[in-house]
Amino acid sequence: MVITIANTEHEFDCAAAWRIVGQMLARPASVIGLSTGRTTGNMHRLVAEMHSRYPFPVGQTTFFGLDEVTGVPRHYSGACYTMLKTELIDALGVDDGHFLMLPTQCDDFSRACAEFRREIARRGGIDLLMLGLGENGHLGFNQPGSPLEGEAWVTHMNPELEERIRRETGTPPDVPLGGATLGIKDIMQARRIVLVAKGANKADIVSRMLQGPVTPDVPASVLQLHPNCEFLLDTAAAAKLGIEN
Repeated sequence: MVITIANTEHEFDCAAAWRIVGQMLARPASVIGLSTGRTTGNMHRLVAEMHSRYPFPVGQTTFFGLDEVTGVPRHYSGACYTMLKTELIDALGVDDGHFLMLPTQCDDFSRACAEFRREIARRGGIDLLMLGLGENGHLGFNQPGSPLEGEAWVTHMNPELEERIRRETGTPPDVPLGGATLGIKDIMQARRIVLVAKGANKADIVSRMLQGPVTPDVPASVLQLHPNCEFLLDTAAAAKLGIEN
């Protein structure tokens, strides 16, 4: 287990961005998984800024989104597809063939999830997966209680998360929301994982994730078992770990 603690938000964002850029430089044909949210937006924009200032090849890299909101149009501002396109994909000039996403609307999500997993595997599997951390320990849309052996699936949001997404995206209450996501088994098959968490509101769950038992009640706790996982934190998120930086 590797724990990296950044002293400032800018240091945190730069360190996270360099994890992505470093992977692309080391292996241009990498398959890189991205997450959306308040923690990851700045790091995506920094990757785009680095590429703009110091262009490096991106044409062989495949990017994909860990999860997707279901029940909204793909172009909706709160869709993970749109967020990743806005924050990074378009700025890098990545073509559609190298950007994989779960659908927001579909007649057969089970089939779509299986096809998504197969396509990632066909491209060689996940080289780097950047994960955010939910305040209740969720990974993607794998909420507490999700099976640790689960594969890609569509889940229900917990009420707090649904309320937040509706508020942040303006989704009306009569539109049902769900979450399509890689399962925990899929996540654990990534060759390298970097989990990023910042802010005092993450301190409790960071402590439970790293110092508590591995349990479906805290899905992110399973990362304790991953052979190549880095936990990138700021000082506020790491405050309850008892680690001096």
